[in-house]
Amino acid sequence: MEKPAIAGGTPVREQMLSYGKQFIDEQDIAAVIDTLRGDFITQGPAINRFEQAIAEYVGAKFAVAFSNGTAALHGACFAAGIGLGDEVITTPITFLASSNCVLYQGGTPVFADIRSDTYNLDPIRVAEKITNRTKAIIAVDYTGQPCDIDTLMKLAEKHNLIVIQDAAHSLGAEVKGRKVGAIADMTMFSFHPVKHITTGEGGMITTNNEEFYHKLLMFRSHGMTKDPDLLHHNDGPWYYEMQLLGYNYRITDIQASLGTSQLTKLEGFLDRRRQIAAAYSKAFNGLEGVTVPYQQADHVSSWHLYILRFDLTRFQANRKQIFEALRAENIGVHVHYIPVYKQLYYQQNGYAGTVCLESEKLYEEMITIPLFPTMTEQDVLDVIESVKKIYQYYQL
Repeated sequence: MEKPAIAGGTPVREQMLSYGKQFIDEQDIAAVIDTLRGDFITQGPAINRFEQAIAEYVGAKFAVAFSNGTAALHGACFAAGIGLGDEVITTPITFLASSNCVLYQGGTPVFADIRSDTYNLDPIRVAEKITNRTKAIIAVDYTGQPCDIDTLMKLAEKHNLIVIQDAAHSLGAEVKGRKVGAIADMTMFSFHPVKHITTGEGGMITTNNEEFYHKLLMFRSHGMTKDPDLLHHNDGPWYYEMQLLGYNYRITDIQASLGTSQLTKLEGFLDRRRQIAAAYSKAFNGLEGVTVPYQQADHVSSWHLYILRFDLTRFQANRKQIFEALRAENIGVHVHYIPVYKQLYYQQNGYAGTVCLESEKLYEEMITIPLFPTMTEQDVLDVIESVKKIYQYYQL
């Protein structure tokens, strides 16, 4: 007989612990204030400084900042030339933006299934989905663990495809000693508050391709340029030229100054995330029916998320009951993500027959537990105690 949800008693914590949270210090605040007191709060030099700092950190030639990560992905799809009738293969286990950006360009997202161990896009499944309409692959570094980027790049080269690496989760991650950000044709980073560094909202595309770089610059600012070397005509020093249909996706100097300051603390943030992840794995590794995250050889995760997977055949509860019981302990668990093609919009627009078995099984069994750099040791212990408490209560 199914046990009732845990009710009454004293929760492990008095206050809710979020699954993620930004860290802003006095250095960050001072950087923003300096910009506010300066001559430019948008379209000024702080943006270029931020772009250069990110490009240097990841080892890319170029970086273009956007108002948010979704806008950056849209820009990457534009630069890649994705249009009506083009197919782009991506993963269902991601945030909506990873496939919506294809729709914005009139393209068609094609969902390939994930690996059962890393939960990243499976190159074997990607190869099965390639057709003569395939234009690109958008591979997501889910939870911060880099995708099989080398394999995907070889596959793309064979079929003349463009690879966009959605690295919203993986700033600071590495593949065989190389930082994520200079391996794919274009790489997107996100600076939402729960990410590794924040600009409030913000995104970035890094690339080694100069043609993509110039397209991205124009796309984020109405398709317009003032660069004398790119103008087809020039009436004088005031002259600007709209060469393509772009958007206003500009980031501000206020955001960029915050991002540059945050970047100086990134390595410390990464170290703390890895410490917390190691503590979780040590605590949960021996729990039967619970799977801790697998780490692929030669891949170094930046640990944006920590996912626990529950084999529900071993518990007297479903995932919702386990989730709600952890929330009752004031542990701010979450689920990342509902398979994109399961969303109502996609179901109503041609994806009702889409099935990715590994993705659907993962969705049914996973729970995200808190992980962010300013968690105290007591916070970490509270999460561990809560998970073990719920585990013992519902274990068969």
